[in-house]
Amino acid sequence: MDPQPQPEQVKYTCGGCGEEVTLKPSEKVQCRHCDYTILYKKRTRRIMEFLAR
Repeated sequence: MDPQPQPEQVKYTCGGCGEEVTLKPSEKVQCRHCDYTILYKKRTRRIMEFLAR
């Protein structure tokens, strides 16, 4: 049996206090430090390529 993949945690930056916040897919989008609800997703260094049709 294959092991279950771990839920991906995504890192965000709070728009209010600037702290780094890590969220799981099931958590609500809110900063744990200041309860601000605007979070900015961090950029990835992975190269992404899309095919235009």
